[in-house]
Amino acid sequence: MKDQKRNRKTRIGVVVSDRMDKSVVVMTERIVRHKLYGKYIRKRGKFMAHDPENSCAKGDRILIEECRPLSRRKRWRVREIIERAS
Repeated sequence: MKDQKRNRKTRIGVVVSDRMDKSVVVMTERIVRHKLYGKYIRKRGKFMAHDPENSCAKGDRILIEECRPLSRRKRWRVREIIERAS
């Protein structure tokens, strides 16, 4: 059981919505090389994350980790706030 906790996926992203109770929407970005043309492309993903203390605000840079399904769309949990929005 302890091995599963160590191998959880983590992502760093920016909070784009904090209007829900105990939930935030996080936008992550990664840079991928195009297979044919070789140009680097920005790919974005949006994740819903569980924020039990409602501590995240819009614009915060946070670290999220994978967890068990908490609702229909929530499969991530806020682990730490890296940088607060100015």
